[in-house]
Amino acid sequence: MRFKATWVLMLALGLSACASITPVQPWEKGHLAKPDMAFEADPLDKLFKEHTYSSKESALGGSGVGGGGCGCN
Repeated sequence: MRFKATWVLMLALGLSACASITPVQPWEKGHLAKPDMAFEADPLDKLFKEHTYSSKESALGGSGVGGGGCGCN
């Protein structure tokens, strides 16, 4: 019984910590738009990799989502 009470207390503390998170203000969003925050550091390298992938798979697009050129998900 003591173990269950400990888990309930931990869960309650965890959920209360999530309640205090404030949303990002519009003037703070500029920090997220920095080039360091990009998924791909070099846009030309990304285009080259996508071109190579589409040439090998004989499919266009599909980068960034699940699935591949074969149609299986």
